[in-house]
Amino acid sequence: MRMLFVGDVVGRAGRHAVTHHLPRLVAEWKLDAVIVNGENAAGGFGITEAIYNDLIEAGADAVTLGNHAWDQKEALVFIERAPRLLRPINYPPGTPGRGANLITTRTGVRLLVMNVMGRVFMDPLDDPFAAVDREVAACPLGRACDAIVVDFHAEATSEKQAFAHLLDGRVSVVAGTHTHVPTADHRVLPGGTAFMTDVGMTGDYDSVIGMDKTEPLQRFVRKIQSARFEAATGPATLCGLAVELDAHTGLARMVSPVRIGGRLEPVVPAAWVPSPPA
Repeated sequence: MRMLFVGDVVGRAGRHAVTHHLPRLVAEWKLDAVIVNGENAAGGFGITEAIYNDLIEAGADAVTLGNHAWDQKEALVFIERAPRLLRPINYPPGTPGRGANLITTRTGVRLLVMNVMGRVFMDPLDDPFAAVDREVAACPLGRACDAIVVDFHAEATSEKQAFAHLLDGRVSVVAGTHTHVPTADHRVLPGGTAFMTDVGMTGDYDSVIGMDKTEPLQRFVRKIQSARFEAATGPATLCGLAVELDAHTGLARMVSPVRIGGRLEPVVPAAWVPSPPA
């Protein structure tokens, strides 16, 4: 099984990178599942129903969120009719939407997708470790589903790594999101779970974590807030994590970072593509 996780889509530039590259990657790489984090897709803050539909049409099997889940107020309503849109599972009971869902992908893979938010340096929600532990126990890998992907949306690298080790051997992939900078620690953990502390953003890297540089510099240098943050609009890099899974166990056999287009050095899975696409 081949799977691609696409990191935080930021603004129009990030959306264009997804709609431009993803349909081709699905076909050329023969992907069985695609998960896209879309919590910054609407101008850097939240997601709209139209954008959600565009990401699904481009090839996403599921779209995950994070701490900006409700920045676009319409998300509180349309999430109820969007079963492939997932907000953090550790929001309190009664929060609209769902944090996990068992999805059948276009190739017939039974894929459990979960979105969960960390608590260190974040607005603390319920215990993310306990929330995901319960879900995995209720839908065990290899029996109730073919693969399990967890988007852990968190600030602290230590929390992300501890979380991955807790789930090692019990889920297929733990993909770290939120900090918008790809880390260099992609690997298969000893128990067979693919992990990367942060897969990076899909957006313009000539920016401050996806935002136009002017206002962040103003706030850092002069300590004055003069305008709202605006998503940078230059050429975007599609950043993500490619994983090949054992079809019988649902555990990882290969993991590779993905960087296509924009300003970062291109990287694609060597086992899938002999050379980076133009």
